[in-house]
Amino acid sequence: MSEGINVRLPGRLQDFVKEKSDPVHGSFSSASEYIRDLIRHDYEAEQSRKWSALRNEISQGMAASENEFDLVEAKDIIKEAKDSRSIDKAD
Repeated sequence: MSEGINVRLPGRLQDFVKEKSDPVHGSFSSASEYIRDLIRHDYEAEQSRKWSALRNEISQGMAASENEFDLVEAKDIIKEAKDSRSIDKAD
């Protein structure tokens, strides 16, 4: 179920939204439809920025040669995590 949000717009912005949502000349059938479309685009842009940042973070590792990596076994990672947890509990 959707929750309503009321927004007050100053004159110029209100006129702009009315133009966009004019049933005859506008691109949208209502102001709500226009606002939802803006929010969807903003949401998609935010998701795209997040994926881009993630790709940027891992790109160095993906581009690295195999000899730049250290061989680590899962059992060693688990032991280190358990040891770290034990130290945290002692503090």
